[in-house]
Amino acid sequence: MSPGASSISARGSSMRRLSFHLLATSLLVFSAQSAFADSCYDLWYERNAIYDDNGYCFKTALGKRVFDNSDCYTSDPSFTKAEQRRIDQIRRQEKRLGCKVN
Repeated sequence: MSPGASSISARGSSMRRLSFHLLATSLLVFSAQSAFADSCYDLWYERNAIYDDNGYCFKTALGKRVFDNSDCYTSDPSFTKAEQRRIDQIRRQEKRLGCKVN
């Protein structure tokens, strides 16, 4: 291989690394934004799944769309201590993140 060919090959490799780093950085920024939204939705879903498991009748359009009210029977469900602890943890996390899902 001639000296000029090795220089061109090194530049090509350097450009591929730069392209990869730019792509990776863009994906990280996009993923961080998506992760925030997914995280808030996931927290909302987990908290409300506990309510749904305990017969809660959802009143909001989103709650009704996501959870089937056909088997609901209360607007004031009772929770086990573990469920209440988890609901409280989720609410604290939602507040910390500034979640506004519903």
